[in-house]
Amino acid sequence: MTVKDKVCIVTGAASGIGSEIANTYAREGARVVIADLNLDAARAAAEQIQANGGRAMAVAMDVTSEEQVNAAVAEVVKAWGGVDVLVSNAGVQIVHPLEEFPFADWKKMLAIHLDGAFLTTRACLPHMQKSGRGGSIIYMGSVHSKEASVLKSAYVTAKHGLIGLCKTVAKEGGPHGIRANVICPGFVRTPLVEKQIPEQAKALGISEAEVVKNVMLKETVDGEFTTVQDVAAVALLFAGFDSNALTGQSLVVSHGWFMQ
Repeated sequence: MTVKDKVCIVTGAASGIGSEIANTYAREGARVVIADLNLDAARAAAEQIQANGGRAMAVAMDVTSEEQVNAAVAEVVKAWGGVDVLVSNAGVQIVHPLEEFPFADWKKMLAIHLDGAFLTTRACLPHMQKSGRGGSIIYMGSVHSKEASVLKSAYVTAKHGLIGLCKTVAKEGGPHGIRANVICPGFVRTPLVEKQIPEQAKALGISEAEVVKNVMLKETVDGEFTTVQDVAAVALLFAGFDSNALTGQSLVVSHGWFMQ
């Protein structure tokens, strides 16, 4: 089970979880595509991988844009001949009580998380089929793919939706050796989560320390955040697991917050 020489597209890979996954794949010998809305940041991340002896390229990708997604995947195929792994990781967080949730924010959340997953999957599937090697499609879900929390109606809805998309892709991709999986992390202390701490403190009327201890980490077994390294290790497992034995499955990485 290996990603050596595989072409791996990681969306939202200029920072956070996506960056760690991209760097992990590169260290294991993959050819990594840093796909990000911020092309300058993507280029810097790719250059860092190259400086460490890895192989990487950067592409601009707004995952909500059909044209940008298709163009970026075409650029990768032209440069490296195909796509073996897609990690649909790009995401944002917006929190509001449901009755105050602006419709524009709701649509933005679903567009980035669900439309982005659909568009990138649709763009990569034909190349995985054509290669005859199959492939791996990995969606970045959340514990909120299984559970719900207050203030996160759009996020929870989108992350639940990824489970359904994954299962469908697994069914359709199976005959071609294309696997689909969802990684469901608990709270990972990325800039995305750092931003949520004061937002939730304000919305709930509690301190930031209480948000961390009594909201984010309350249900874990050890009071610890999930790390980007934890998540990247699972992404490596799914990408390198060439059998259909695990396809359609989701794996929770949450320090025991949610147990299946």
